[in-house]
Amino acid sequence: MIPVNIIPIRPVPLRFRHVATLIFLSAVFANSAMAWWNDDWSTRRSITLDATPTGANVGEPVNSATILLRLSDANFKFASAQPDGGDIRIVADDDKTVLPYHIEKFDPVLDEAFVWVKVPELKASQKTQIWLYYGNSSNKLAKAEDSKATYDGDTVLVYHFSEHGQPAFDSTGNGNGASASITPDDGSLIGTGARFLGHEAVSIPSSPSLTFAEGSPFTWSAWIKPGELTPRGIIFSRREAGRGMAIGLDNGLPFAEITDSSGVHRSPQGAPIAAGAWRHLAVVAANHKVSLYLDQDLYGSFDAVLPPMSGPILFSEGEGTRGFVGNLDELEISKVARSPGAIRLAAFNQGGETADRFASYGPDEGHKNWLSGFKTGYVGIIISSLSIDGWVVIGILGVMSVISWIIMIKKAQFVRRVVQGNAQFIEAWKHVATDLSVLDSAEEHEVHSMGGLVDPEGRGMMLNSPLFRIYHIGVEEIRHRLAADQAGTYKVLSARSIQAIRASLDGGLVRETQALNRNMVLLTIAISGGPFLGLLGTVVGVMITFAAVAAAGDVNVNAIAPGIAAALAATVAGLGVAIPALFGYNYLLTQIKGATGDIHVFIDEFVTKLAEFYSEPVS
Repeated sequence: MIPVNIIPIRPVPLRFRHVATLIFLSAVFANSAMAWWNDDWSTRRSITLDATPTGANVGEPVNSATILLRLSDANFKFASAQPDGGDIRIVADDDKTVLPYHIEKFDPVLDEAFVWVKVPELKASQKTQIWLYYGNSSNKLAKAEDSKATYDGDTVLVYHFSEHGQPAFDSTGNGNGASASITPDDGSLIGTGARFLGHEAVSIPSSPSLTFAEGSPFTWSAWIKPGELTPRGIIFSRREAGRGMAIGLDNGLPFAEITDSSGVHRSPQGAPIAAGAWRHLAVVAANHKVSLYLDQDLYGSFDAVLPPMSGPILFSEGEGTRGFVGNLDELEISKVARSPGAIRLAAFNQGGETADRFASYGPDEGHKNWLSGFKTGYVGIIISSLSIDGWVVIGILGVMSVISWIIMIKKAQFVRRVVQGNAQFIEAWKHVATDLSVLDSAEEHEVHSMGGLVDPEGRGMMLNSPLFRIYHIGVEEIRHRLAADQAGTYKVLSARSIQAIRASLDGGLVRETQALNRNMVLLTIAISGGPFLGLLGTVVGVMITFAAVAAAGDVNVNAIAPGIAAALAATVAGLGVAIPALFGYNYLLTQIKGATGDIHVFIDEFVTKLAEFYSEPVS
């Protein structure tokens, strides 16, 4: 048997384990809270999709649902996004998976947008969260919209009817466009819809994706708003070889109709609908049964088999009378039988009154990275729109700003030392002025310490004082003139000598004044030149912006606004240089004038005391 040495492990104290656990959990939750899909985006909102009974009340799972997001100024800051919504990204709950989406309408003027996004799965009677990211002002963003990927492979045709003067476009990418343009309706339920007057039959050409074999599963859905309740107002029809299918309203009664070799099979009649209101209509064919849904609920069903269909599709077909009269929006055809939950979800999500109960928007969350503020929002838009001339002007102004701040800081420190030194000198001078005998002392120490009144620390402070330097000039002049009569009992200065000493003091005054005012002219240049340089940059920037508009031949406020804002940034930069320099200059000028005035007063007092003391005999 091999002996085993068991090393006893000292247990970690309970309190330390608790602290370590708290630190670990804090780090985990902090990382979770700080999770951010991409640092280039500054803002996000959480969107909660509610399939519980308080929301859409979808009791069965819905795979690959295409959800409509209605954006307005109540749940989206259009000013923080790009003018066309190109920076919008929609991310799954894991904050990693980017979901396919496309924009039907984005209007930053009216603060209105409609965005369709594909959600991989909506669980039955549960809430699902996704993230809406925006706030990236980069001009190099790759196109992210993908309408084809927004729908699953079973969806073969989707019309938003958002075109004006052009045939309806198929958003699924299958190319099933209408053969002719349809009258638009700008006041539709979701953006722009289609308007039918009952006499214009619009067709959709046949295609492989729109070919259905007999008995194939089939789903048709659309939002309808009848303008008139006409007899057999057919909305959708497809017929060939004596067989076919029709969906419409018969004096306000929704119906689905299958015609085959055994005859005509039609959905049972229910309650009629009124004109002038939006209603969701859906038809599902599967397992020898056709079901008609109205506003989320089953309206009626009947036994029938979908006939083979490969010919063209007709809208608003009239059979001897007028066809469907009213508005149509969000037409969708699928090669699969959508579940009742999917039908309910579409009606609930897309309806104007129920949409907010299904999709709720959280508050804006700002990026935790402080640098993102310079990349996005208003600042990012302005910076990205600056032209070369704007950068040149702002660069020059930046250099001027740095120079002016350096001068203000250095000059403020210099003036503070001058004021402190002057205060120290004046305190000592009050005592010396009553007895000027120290001035003719042969001891250098006596002169510098003003007769022993000032300690070494005080003398160090006085070295920064112009008054002390002027005083020292006067002392040297007096000692020089009195040195010629060392044996004399009288130490008297003539009036001419006093005038000469005053001239030397005045020379010192000029030099000290020059030192105090040195480099102040650079602040005056910043004050007067900064705004003019900024104005120059603004004028040139506006000229370039309007020249670009003239070259393009199109006036677009969204296009020229960033350029004008960037041009005005030069003026803001000029004022940013001038305003601090103006405040600093006025403050420093006041301090310098005070120091200069002290020198003038001291020279007058020094000369007066000099004449008084040295005009009398020394005892």
